[in-house]
Formats: sequence, C-alpha cells, structure tokens
Amino acid sequence: MPEPLSLRQQHILDFIADWAAREGRPPTLREIAQQLGLRQHSSAQAHVEALIRKGWLARGTQHGSLRLLAPATADKGNASNDAVFLQLPLVGRVAAGAPILSEGHIEARYAIDPHLFRPRPHYLLRVQGDSMIDVGIHDGDLIAVHRTPTALDGQIVVARIDDEITVKRLRYADGRLRLIAENPAYPAIEVDAARNDFAIEGLYVGVIRRI
Repeated sequence: MPEPLSLRQQHILDFIADWAAREGRPPTLREIAQQLGLRQHSSAQAHVEALIRKGWLARGTQHGSLRLLAPATADKGNASNDAVFLQLPLVGRVAAGAPILSEGHIEARYAIDPHLFRPRPHYLLRVQGDSMIDVGIHDGDLIAVHRTPTALDGQIVVARIDDEITVKRLRYADGRLRLIAENPAYPAIEVDAARNDFAIEGLYVGVIRRI
C-alpha cells in the first residue's frame, strides 16, 4: 500500500489527478510548477519524487512523463492496471475551532473513482447519528463532500455551528437560516448570526455505505 501523504503532497497529487482527468495525461514538472506557483522547477521535482517514493506516482515510458497509480496496484508496476483515482482524506472527529482538514483529523485516505460524484468531492466525513436517515444517510456512513463556503436553499451541507460540525439540509426563509434534520425525531436548528459562529464547510454530494 502507498504511504500516507502530507497535506501539501495530497494537494499536489489532487492537482495531478484533476489535470490528468481533464487533459488525458498527467502534467509535466514545468506545468506543475507554473500552475501551483512553485518558484523553481526543482521544487516540483522534489514533490513528485516524494509521491513516487511513497507509491502514488510512477515514471512513464516517455522522458519526463508520469503515471498515476491506484493504491491497490501501486507497487506492482503493471501499466495495464493504472488508473486515475481521487485520493480523498477521511475526516474523523474534528477538534473544536480547528480547520476540518487539519492533518490531525485525517484518519485514512480512500481511492475513489472521480466519476462517482458531482461536483468533485474533496474529502470524506464519517456520519455520527441518525438525524439524516430519511435521505438514506445512516450512522457510520461515509459521505463525500465538495468543499465550498456557499450553498443554495434546500441543499444538504456540512456546517460548523460554533465548535460543532453537523450534516443537515440548509433552509433560508423569512430572513432566517435553519438547518433541518431528515428525521422527525430531531428539531430544526435555528442559526442566529449575532450569536452563533456559523460557516458552511462543504456540500454533500453522495454517500458510501460501509458493509
């Protein structure tokens, strides 16, 4: 299995996977440096070498080219099994007031087919509780989340209220903001902008049931 990545390495791997899915090939070192604002070509090369060493990338057959590797085949060296996957961090319990993608919150990483969800997910979150069971989100499920600070009325969001993270349906009505559970046993959460520290952490885009 590939070795765990730092947040910076994960960011660069995500960029390479996105580029490959869009362009039909991984980016060159020059393109990585230019697009990520790296001042020196050698900086991009150092990051790429780390991803190769950890088993997430391999060198292609052409000089300077790269191949993305699926974790299950990362150390087999079999080109016929190569695939482009999103390497999504699974976020566990979030510490009060800390960014949701802090390194200490990440329990594991999963390879996800980029075509499974739209828009593109950036991380997975383990659901705690049964407040969303009426839309098929159960306790212990993993939900795919697209990172964004905004959402439309009626969308299911991952939200932060003060120091708590919750998954609810967002509702705007009569100048009020409410978070609605999809389980009649739970009351709506009224968000008071004057009293609550509120932020949208992301948009729910799908669920993965662990069996």
